[in-house]
Amino acid sequence: MKPVDLEKFWADDALAHENNCFSEKAPQVALGIRMSDECVFAELNEPGNPWGHTPRERRIDLNRRYNDLAEQIVGRRLLREDYPPEDAVLPAYKGIGEVFEGEYRFDGNVTWLEGHCKTPKELEAMLDRVDKLDVRDFILPDNWYAEKKRICEQYGTKPALWRNVRGPVTLATSIFGVENLIFLYYDAPELFARFSQTILKVIKDYIAVSTEEAGLTMEEAPRGFSFADDDCNLLTPEMYEVFGYPVLKEVFELCSPDPGDPRYQHSDSAMGHLLPILSRLNLTGCNFGPTVTVEEIRRHMPRTRIDGQLAPFTFMRNDEDAIVAEVRRDCEMIKASGARGLNLSTAGSINNGSLLTSMRAVMYAIQTYGRY
Repeated sequence: MKPVDLEKFWADDALAHENNCFSEKAPQVALGIRMSDECVFAELNEPGNPWGHTPRERRIDLNRRYNDLAEQIVGRRLLREDYPPEDAVLPAYKGIGEVFEGEYRFDGNVTWLEGHCKTPKELEAMLDRVDKLDVRDFILPDNWYAEKKRICEQYGTKPALWRNVRGPVTLATSIFGVENLIFLYYDAPELFARFSQTILKVIKDYIAVSTEEAGLTMEEAPRGFSFADDDCNLLTPEMYEVFGYPVLKEVFELCSPDPGDPRYQHSDSAMGHLLPILSRLNLTGCNFGPTVTVEEIRRHMPRTRIDGQLAPFTFMRNDEDAIVAEVRRDCEMIKASGARGLNLSTAGSINNGSLLTSMRAVMYAIQTYGRY
């Protein structure tokens, strides 16, 4: 394993996370990697589906054993071990894709959203139905109010706020298709814009419903919203200006109206061409694809925390020299920028197969090359 002074690393890392990772007191680049529940199977050589259902007791056992190993290798317990009883979990809202008449299908490995409208005429008819839909009545499960009352009385748990969603482009491409959405910009620009506005309306409906069900007003609710929009890279800046940007802008104005309120965008794709547009949203944090460099992001977003830019597949291959090379590159880029705000993470998901020794290699690289 790579040599790391673990005690010093974690003391320095605590300082590195202050002020959204921009603290002048930070002695080194912050570490954002904390692994994921998916990683227990390869690390422990245990069978299981990383993206499938794992029973609660088995999940707790796997995570506890994983954390025992993590303490030895990286000096911290990383995964949660306090999962609530299954009867303490509220039934879920219907997914936003279902509002747009799509279906979530688990193929044995991953859950995909599949839409059923393929032509502009079918899309227009579907949007007509969505615009008339009582979203509250549609998304709340039949047993919602009874379960909400029971769980609140038994466990003191209140419904969580709904403050993150698939981005508008990814939702639209899943429902209508990539090529169909792109052609729509040219063939039916008014319908293209309407699709975006209906997505915005539905997102705002979810926000309103969840806020009320949590017993809060928008003024009382914690600030913040985040989008996960992998497919935004498929649109040109002109297309994104019409379709994606207005949705993010209005939702952030609703949920994050003041400077410093959390505004987050994830899209682990080659979406560097959209940075000039996204920069106008004053993001407080971002996680972009591995081909989008720290230098490029910082040029457009001087005050945005960068969660990246280690390629997830580099991390998963566990080639420690390659990991160190990428982390060194990113540390040198952030130092050359004259700014801070790098939270060294993978530029996308941390997948099963990524080992704790690879996390330790990242820590070694930060301690060696990431000192401010």
